[in-house]
Amino acid sequence: MKNILKYVISLGLAGCLMWFVFKDINIADMLHQFAKANYWWIILSGILGLVAHISRAIRWKLLMEPLGYKPSTFRTTLAVLTGYFANYIIPRMGEVTRCGTLQKTDDIPIEKSFGTVVTERIFDLVMLLVIFLLNLALEFTKLKDFFMEQFASKVTLIVVLLVVATVGGVAGIWLFKKYQAKLAEHPVLGKIVGLINGLLDGLLSIGKMQKPGLFIFYTLLIWVMYYFSAYVLFFAIPETSHLSMLAGLTVLTMGTFGMAAPTQGGIGPYHFLVGNALVLYGLEQKNGIILATFIHGSQMVALLLLGALSFLTTLFLTSKSSKKES
Repeated sequence: MKNILKYVISLGLAGCLMWFVFKDINIADMLHQFAKANYWWIILSGILGLVAHISRAIRWKLLMEPLGYKPSTFRTTLAVLTGYFANYIIPRMGEVTRCGTLQKTDDIPIEKSFGTVVTERIFDLVMLLVIFLLNLALEFTKLKDFFMEQFASKVTLIVVLLVVATVGGVAGIWLFKKYQAKLAEHPVLGKIVGLINGLLDGLLSIGKMQKPGLFIFYTLLIWVMYYFSAYVLFFAIPETSHLSMLAGLTVLTMGTFGMAAPTQGGIGPYHFLVGNALVLYGLEQKNGIILATFIHGSQMVALLLLGALSFLTTLFLTSKSSKKES
């Protein structure tokens, strides 16, 4: 029932936002613009997006190597794409799904791989903060009022939550390390201790990584490919082909905030934030929303196709252990 309620609430939120965004848009006109788009740019965007996903899979591998696991790039890519596919069905299920997929194909414990995913997300959050600050510095005149309108009321709450989460996390780890020996003596709590230790091993794998330079390189490559996969789609529609590279940076920033919302694949929040931000670059609101829909829709279709294909492929893969031989 809890999962059903979560799904219904997120779907309802997405539906309400989509209605609000599209209530003044002529759907027939939007589909007409889509029909005359240059689809070679969509193909290029799809290729750039795939490079980002493969880079994410390779970066994930680097985090698992210190734990003694060496899955292939092919299998980690399948797991990442399957996770994206799951996100369009149930919000925030992608991380768990890709870890479960890798457990099936390579016998890697979920608690260990999930710890590495948490580490990944921390670095992605840092990258988003860097991109946000860069975007604000380069386009301060355009964006200051927009950011204040959209996020000012939430800044204090976000900062408080981050501080509480950080302090609580550090305190929790310290208490766990101090009392884990006593907790492990209990038959039920002992199993929980084992799970938490697995998560911590994955989370702290960054400190034992043998190739930190490669990790940074693939982190940057992921975000550069995210940027260009959206930017090249400006040229697919005549009405938006004049937009600058700085507009592309704003789309990346707003789109990432939208994708982080608790709806299936960011549906609704992405369209609202990106569509309204593009008004700052001289587009009519309807054209901004059309471009946001075009970018999100083309990327969603690509991920659904690749994710479904990856999921089907994993069903036919034989499980193998990727634990290094001692």
